[in-house]
Amino acid sequence: MQDRKGMGIKMYITCLDLEGVLVPEIWIAFAEASGIPELKRTTRDEPDYNKLMHWRLGILKEHGLGLKEIQETIAKIDPIPGAKEFLDELRSITQVIIISDTFAEFATPLMKKLGWPTIFCNSLEVAKNGEITGFQMRCEQSKLTTVKALQSIGYDTIASGDSYNDLGMIRASKAGFLFKSTDKIKADNPDLAAYETYDALMKAIQNAMV
Repeated sequence: MQDRKGMGIKMYITCLDLEGVLVPEIWIAFAEASGIPELKRTTRDEPDYNKLMHWRLGILKEHGLGLKEIQETIAKIDPIPGAKEFLDELRSITQVIIISDTFAEFATPLMKKLGWPTIFCNSLEVAKNGEITGFQMRCEQSKLTTVKALQSIGYDTIASGDSYNDLGMIRASKAGFLFKSTDKIKADNPDLAAYETYDALMKAIQNAMV
């Protein structure tokens, strides 16, 4: 892994999306549990995350639902089969950061089930009665901003995700891959390699590090 100038060893960090890649989509699970099909809309469908979240919060308020109800659903969610084993193996060969537009209030129990990997995510604004009144994004374009920051301190990034909001970090990285993405996103980005299994993604990441 010598660098292009022959001056040293390349340092890699792999950046992974969370929902749809390592765990099922939280909002889809909650839509099914609550019987509100509109909440199945995710970043696979809506590229504008702020617009999507404000829309979700409006639906929650309309139905009188809050953080407690969502956390009860999250407690029943398990990682996608094979995800923890994939993550354990990947962390044995390279640094890994999960970069997600989810929220710490949602992610913590899922991180426990995944063996406590590092995650960069956002936070919710919650009233005393449990109503989710707003949200705080860690930074603008958090996934793209994070990989650029990692690159600025000497790391080469490898990135993978399944949604519109992953495309920035995928394209900005030394190597980037779609994983378990939609047919539309794959068709709109034919130059990006797309994988459906953890074994195939692992091989792609390893090859990118050579």
